[in-house]
Amino acid sequence: MIKSMTGFGRCEAEINGREITVEIKSVNHRYFEFSCRTPRGYGFLDDKLKSYVNSRVSRGKIDMFVTIGANDEAPSEVTVNHQLVSGYLNAMKEISDTYGVENDVTVVSLSRFPDVFTVHKPAEDEEQITNDVLSVAKTALDSFIAMRETEGEKMKTDILSRANTILSIVGEIEERSPQTVAEYEGRLLERIKQTLEDYEVEIDEQRVLTEVAVFSDKVAVAEETVRLRSHFEQLNKFLEYDEPVGRKIDFIIQEMNREANTIGSKVQDAVLAHKVVDIKSEIEKIREQVQNIE
Repeated sequence: MIKSMTGFGRCEAEINGREITVEIKSVNHRYFEFSCRTPRGYGFLDDKLKSYVNSRVSRGKIDMFVTIGANDEAPSEVTVNHQLVSGYLNAMKEISDTYGVENDVTVVSLSRFPDVFTVHKPAEDEEQITNDVLSVAKTALDSFIAMRETEGEKMKTDILSRANTILSIVGEIEERSPQTVAEYEGRLLERIKQTLEDYEVEIDEQRVLTEVAVFSDKVAVAEETVRLRSHFEQLNKFLEYDEPVGRKIDFIIQEMNREANTIGSKVQDAVLAHKVVDIKSEIEKIREQVQNIE
């Protein structure tokens, strides 16, 4: 299935007492580029998340944002800095004795001084946190890939529509091309007759046929149209693949454009020249779509 390189997915869940949110978005890129923003102290998640995403996504510039709330179920130990509290109390008493003011210090007021309390949190279980975050990331990534697949189907429909338009024009070129040779032969005979009408000279039909043959060979586009049709057959096959095919299709588009340019350089007819312009315009629109295929 064709996938777009543009996508978005998000999941928020509470697991083992933590609120975990994973958000992922991407834009087109030639290769796989991954950037992850995790809370301070959770850097150990970056490589694991990158490996997981890369196992399911092959191309695109991907940004992931992870937030992890505190574990309310984990007990925290609060200790008192007795040495610092003693120092504060001595300082308060000194102020009271020196300036004759009431020493009305209380436990509440004392607790507001800096560093009186120290909070010790239990060590994080990295393996458990990793499993929890990956669980949320999976749901976010599922949503992200589903969006890519939906966009990919729209792109596939558009590409096939334009491909059919091009093949229709190619058919018109194949039908019109032999007529240009016959028209050239008629114009050539007419010019020769006009030139020789005052002279009693017979037209050398063999020379005319040779000239027409040279012209026919010069403007023949059958080889190019056959190759162009072959490229579209390959394109149709690639569009049905389940694996990433963006780069392969991009190469095919380059080959299509090359054949269209060759046809354009050969045609000597204004009608065909306009049709070649139409083909190149449609190929360019397909190329723009292909730039965003994984």
